[in-house]
Amino acid sequence: MTNVQLERLEAMNKIGRILAPLTALPLVLLAACATTVNQRQLRELVDRNEINALVDKLGRALDEGRYDDLGAIYTLDAIAETPGGLAEGRAALIAQAGRNHSDDKRIQHFISNVMVDLRGDTAEVRANLIATFTPAAAAEPRIAPEPQFTLGEVYRFDAVRAAEGWRLSRVQTTPQWSTGTRP
Repeated sequence: MTNVQLERLEAMNKIGRILAPLTALPLVLLAACATTVNQRQLRELVDRNEINALVDKLGRALDEGRYDDLGAIYTLDAIAETPGGLAEGRAALIAQAGRNHSDDKRIQHFISNVMVDLRGDTAEVRANLIATFTPAAAAEPRIAPEPQFTLGEVYRFDAVRAAEGWRLSRVQTTPQWSTGTRP
């Protein structure tokens, strides 16, 4: 190889060493964007799961008469508008739940089609509810009592991200249909 050829080869190698990192730059930027998108999607999945779990916990607490569990579901200033009345503040919501779900009847809550509309640290939630009311005890313990009243409603919740996690700040139910005699 001649000196001129060697000089050209060295120059090309030098240019290659300078340009090589620049060619990788789009890949680095793409990877960084993908990581950000993946983190955002993961955060959204976790948020949706936590909000769905709140709705599930609400149904279970009402079904089992565990009204003190509602303290971990609602914000301090939560509001509920239901056929059972208007309650403002967590303590009032817990008291209302106890009044409307008395020991002389059992209510089973079937909550489905939970749709979560996330908006940063807040969310709007819509779900369907079928609540079935039965007497608390049957004459024969192994035979379940027949339902007296069944109600179909739409649940609407507002949820907020609090220091301790997601909490419901508003609950509103809108009756859609019913069958039987309300106890």
